[in-house]
Amino acid sequence: MNPFEKVSIGETGVEVTRLGLGGAPLAGMAAFDEDYENYLNRSFAEALEIIQTAYKMGIRYFDTAPLYGVGRSEVRYGRILSQLPRDSFSLSTKASRLLVPEDPDSLDPYSEDGIPKYKVEFDFSADGLQRSLEASMKRLHLDYTDILFLHDSDFYPEDAERNSIEGLTALLKLRDSGLVKAIGMGVNHWETPASMIKQFDLDVILLAGRYTLLDQTSLPEFIPLCLERGVKVVIGGPYNSGILARDLNQPVTFNYELAPEALVDKARRIKAVCDRHQIDLKAAALQFIIAHPAVASAIPGSASLEELEENIRMAQQEIPSDLWAELKSEKLIPDEAPTP
Repeated sequence: MNPFEKVSIGETGVEVTRLGLGGAPLAGMAAFDEDYENYLNRSFAEALEIIQTAYKMGIRYFDTAPLYGVGRSEVRYGRILSQLPRDSFSLSTKASRLLVPEDPDSLDPYSEDGIPKYKVEFDFSADGLQRSLEASMKRLHLDYTDILFLHDSDFYPEDAERNSIEGLTALLKLRDSGLVKAIGMGVNHWETPASMIKQFDLDVILLAGRYTLLDQTSLPEFIPLCLERGVKVVIGGPYNSGILARDLNQPVTFNYELAPEALVDKARRIKAVCDRHQIDLKAAALQFIIAHPAVASAIPGSASLEELEENIRMAQQEIPSDLWAELKSEKLIPDEAPTP
């Protein structure tokens, strides 16, 4: 597979490479527990080097969010991307969470990123999403974003439909105004976007973890719906937060929690097939995802230069068709799943 091949997102003019770079590990995830250094946070210098190297190696799609590192991921992307020709890459960020200074009377930066400590507040209103986008563009030092995702509108399931409708109505207006080129949803579950695709003219869905070599729960209903409606899919969390990328003889995570033994056993069985064909499990995981015609890109995060370079090698590794046939015969992936 050529990880640097470009795919168009609908008729929006946005192009993404088959392999992108996820922005969460570059700065840490969220500050829900006031731990600003959680989830694989890289140092400022390390993060910049990863972004710069990704671009030099051929990656042209970068994803981030205000949530990631409570502003730091966007700042770090902005330090590199704002120095590059704007038409040479595509960027997606997200809206729904406003970053509010913890102490409005003291906005001193607490790190090399040059931003104060923020707290995170959900806001799905048109005004809130507009302010979120404007703040993101300032942190990124860019004039526009190619893709804007409504982020985690199903975070509170009881409010998922109301938040999604309110947020997507606002995002449609932002797209119509030209402030963003393409819009969609960034989610961890497929049910809410499946409903929204039927109600709104969306361009792309970022779905984390629900179409992977281990978890194809979105395949029977959601992925075919995207194909039918001409909505592209970007897959986040292609390794299911670690289980498909770690030593399976050690404790591993699935969806950022300790993986249940049944899933570890399935992952081991998949790995055994890969081992028989002398193929890396990570290579099979990446290439399985990207083989589906609905999928435009996979965006693993990279916590180091070594991980970035390995992801690119995994996407390029040549995989024999016999491996996919054996995975299907062993009922480890569905017969109807497209394979390379």
